Amino acid sequence: MTRRVVITGLGVISPVGKTPNEFFNNLMAGYSGVKRLNAPFIDKLSIQIAAPVEDFKPTDYFTKIQLSGIERFSQFALVAAQQAVQDAQLELNSEAEQDRAGIFMGSCMGGASTLEDGYVEMFLKDNPRIKPLSVLLNMNNAAASQISIKYHLRGPNVTYATACSSSAIAIGEAYRQIKHGYCDVMLAGGSEALLTLGAMKAWEALRTLALEDTEDASASCKPFSKDRSGLVLGEGAAVLVLEDAERAMKRGAKIYAELVGYDCSSDSSHITKPDAVGQSRTMRKALQESGLTLQDIGYINAHGTATLAGDIQETMAIKQVFGEYAANIPVSSTKSMHGHLMGATGAVEFMAAILALENNAIPPTTNLHHPDPECDLDYVPNEGRHNVPLNAVMSNSFAFGGSNAVLIAKRFV
Repeated sequence: MTRRVVITGLGVISPVGKTPNEFFNNLMAGYSGVKRLNAPFIDKLSIQIAAPVEDFKPTDYFTKIQLSGIERFSQFALVAAQQAVQDAQLELNSEAEQDRAGIFMGSCMGGASTLEDGYVEMFLKDNPRIKPLSVLLNMNNAAASQISIKYHLRGPNVTYATACSSSAIAIGEAYRQIKHGYCDVMLAGGSEALLTLGAMKAWEALRTLALEDTEDASASCKPFSKDRSGLVLGEGAAVLVLEDAERAMKRGAKIYAELVGYDCSSDSSHITKPDAVGQSRTMRKALQESGLTLQDIGYINAHGTATLAGDIQETMAIKQVFGEYAANIPVSSTKSMHGHLMGATGAVEFMAAILALENNAIPPTTNLHHPDPECDLDYVPNEGRHNVPLNAVMSNSFAFGGSNAVLIAKRFV
């Protein structure tokens, strides 16, 4: 049994927008959410730039009592889920419907601030007591569980932690739940809130973070550029409503796109070094499942982290899959604007691809003023493109550990 799977709702909280429309409009305008981080621990950081979600007031969405048990990453997830459910006009009124609806989310660090606060209390302040709800706040599956409770999703509730591909895999596996008949509706996405001192110092130690641009901090993330120096950490969440196409049509839902291809696989070669062979294998298998031709893909949202090795390997992988046609495909890295949201990044970028498809518009790779000769595809430098007929899009997520995921969507007809 296989069924068609469509996307009927979108929700996002990101460094460049707190609704899908704001998010995509800012991407098209080349707006950057990267900036000097305003945090009390800033002087302890060597790399002081990040892509935070600013002007997010939890009390606008939750009561004080609720906030005692909902961590920042869960707050992001719940707000994004609410947007998506409202956008889809989704109602699950019967127990039978609730039994066939689930939630798959991705997150790398879960409640990072709760974990760090606990360490500070125990080891720096010598306080024998920490927050009573620390375990429930910190656990990676807290966001998915909170969403499940709020919307009475009584089907599968799973959280994926596969580094940068976490939320792309969450969406892909949710797609399979519907495609193969286990569920009729799935909420899927990812959430991350790791802009803490400990997490940022750990990334500093790995020497993968971008150096601050000396003229403009907001231009520090430079995917595919010769002068790129690394990634910029971001935070936020994105949630999509996936639905059996027949169900969605029957209730008259707006359909953004049809999810037609997905694959996840492992490089099985190195814990940090990206591998074009593994990436290209994942893209090929997703394309094979989609039934589309190479020429059907009109836009690729690249993983594009702005690391020296990563951008070259992804360029090679795209060439290995698309051959001569690779030069004709617009490819962009929106991380140049919203940063790298780790466990949420796959969902945020797939949403960017879906909105590109809906609007026939391609967001740019900003800060690309000095192209790397080894990154020689059409990386849509600096300015978005409007009025570009699109029928299908691809989104790549390639993670530490060699965990690759590729999602493909097309117009629903």
